[in-house]
Amino acid sequence: MDVPILYEDNHLLLVQKPVNIPVQEDQSGDKDLLTYLKEDIKYRYQKPGNVYLGLVHRLDRPVGGTMVFAKTSKVASRLSDQVRRNAMERTYLAVVNGKPGQASNRLVDYLYKNRQKNKVSIISEHHKEGKKAVLDYSVSASKDGLSLVSVQLQTGRPHQIRVQLAGLGTPIWGIKNMVNNIVK
Repeated sequence: MDVPILYEDNHLLLVQKPVNIPVQEDQSGDKDLLTYLKEDIKYRYQKPGNVYLGLVHRLDRPVGGTMVFAKTSKVASRLSDQVRRNAMERTYLAVVNGKPGQASNRLVDYLYKNRQKNKVSIISEHHKEGKKAVLDYSVSASKDGLSLVSVQLQTGRPHQIRVQLAGLGTPIWGIKNMVNNIVK
């Protein structure tokens, strides 16, 4: 697994998560990023025993991007508290099919996760199992039926960005196609 380290000190580890890698162990049995990084730290620093690495936030398996890990429990607690209080700014870029009706907007939806199917859908706010999902977006550029959208999460629900953007009528464009188009 090739995982570029963007920054590292005694407290933090920032890496570039590859696409299609789970952040933590799941039922697939595939090698996950957290386990890989713990093994890497153990090897690079010749640490005996278990290595502590705190998972502060997650990215969905199909998504690549910068991830922050805590190298001590104290830092993990502080960063997790920032995420909980929405004091940590989380900005994502997505290429979507089409162009949202407004150049920027706040989306507020209620999401339901079917755990058996691992599928998330938008439901009525009155549904007892719905969880409020809020994000702000702005369109950075549009060309050839695609738009580059900057997204700031206000909540952190599973599959939130993909589901809310699809609900807007602008689903995220395929990862393989996106890479090929950017390279051209």
